Amino acid sequence: MTEQPVSSGAEKPWWRTIGPALITACVVFGPGSLLISSNVGANYGYELLWVLVVTGVLMGTYLTMAARIGVVGGATPCTLVARRAGRLFAAIVGINLCLICTTFQFSNNLAVAAAAGALAPKVDPTWVLLGLNGIIIVFLFAAKRIYHVLERVMKVMVGVILLCFVVNLILARPDLGGIVEGLVPSVPDGISLRIPKDLQDPMLLIASLLGTTFSVAAAFYQGNLVREKGWTIKDYTRGVGDSIAGVTVITGVSLVIMITTATVIPGKPAANIGVLAETLEPLLGATAYIIFCVGLLAVAMNPFLINAMIGGSIFADAIARPAKLGDPWSRLFTVAVLLVGMVIAMLALSTGEKPVKLIIFGQALTVLGNPLMAGVLLWLANRKDVMGDRRNGLVANILGGIGLGVVLLMAVRVVILLVLKMS
Repeated sequence: MTEQPVSSGAEKPWWRTIGPALITACVVFGPGSLLISSNVGANYGYELLWVLVVTGVLMGTYLTMAARIGVVGGATPCTLVARRAGRLFAAIVGINLCLICTTFQFSNNLAVAAAAGALAPKVDPTWVLLGLNGIIIVFLFAAKRIYHVLERVMKVMVGVILLCFVVNLILARPDLGGIVEGLVPSVPDGISLRIPKDLQDPMLLIASLLGTTFSVAAAFYQGNLVREKGWTIKDYTRGVGDSIAGVTVITGVSLVIMITTATVIPGKPAANIGVLAETLEPLLGATAYIIFCVGLLAVAMNPFLINAMIGGSIFADAIARPAKLGDPWSRLFTVAVLLVGMVIAMLALSTGEKPVKLIIFGQALTVLGNPLMAGVLLWLANRKDVMGDRRNGLVANILGGIGLGVVLLMAVRVVILLVLKMS
């Protein structure tokens, strides 16, 4: 087992050591999560609030599991996999996660362009993307302690997001009785597990909600982030508490968004976040619209850099290169992810069409990748040579097994629909 770094958070209050899971929360709750939560609220009102609570529990299980593996195992998940199953298998796991980040980076660029357009319609989005990516690349090579800077920025951004969307929720005046009823499990009319013949599957929206809130890929990287933080087995309790705080943010913001759209625009789903902002303007008022756009920009910006850095550092980890965020290989691969995402987004903006094949490819990678990464985390968390006496208990394994079953079912359904669409 490798020598573990000296812990830096043992003497600090718990609230000052929270950080890794907040970074994960910023990745999970990105533009896609905002749009999906909004559309679920608009389509089904308060009826599916309970789904977010369930997915929050499952996400918390895997987020905590990955954090425990990182602090107890003494290495990142990919490194632990390489030592016990071979470098090839570790490379498959890590490169799969990198490709997922790369294929979806373009959507983060499109989200920033949409948010900038909502706030400043006359600004050319191409220059916004060129400027933002350029600034980030300069930061990557100029910053000396990338993780620490990133953690502080994300804490501020999370605060901005929470403030903006909670203010809008208060202004929307939701039905408290309806919210309580929505927390009781029920199945709305029109939703079925059967595969529809016309391929217009309402379950895809539900599956997307599950996939964005219960992101095994993001949870997997939590094992890397606690290593960046410098936590060791002495920080075991802090790692668990940090994970709980992070999943509370993910679930809480998603609930706020879903409740807001269910209250304000029932039956009026938006095709993209720009349209969503415009739809809410006449209903919430000019001030609330500006507040929403500020929160929207924060949501768009949050995963922009983090997603690329996850892709870059996990690729370095997968091929046995130094994989901390500030290491040269991680920086170079992060730049590659940033540039690919920017170029694809600029092509999409210039043509007015989304790269459908890339979306399908990314969706397929996520479908195949989530069960793989969920299985790997469960396997590591139950190995005595990794976890010692802190292996998964009965409750963690039951919840972990349910989570694995959920992502497998999602995988089967999406694969069947992808095959039908391409046939």
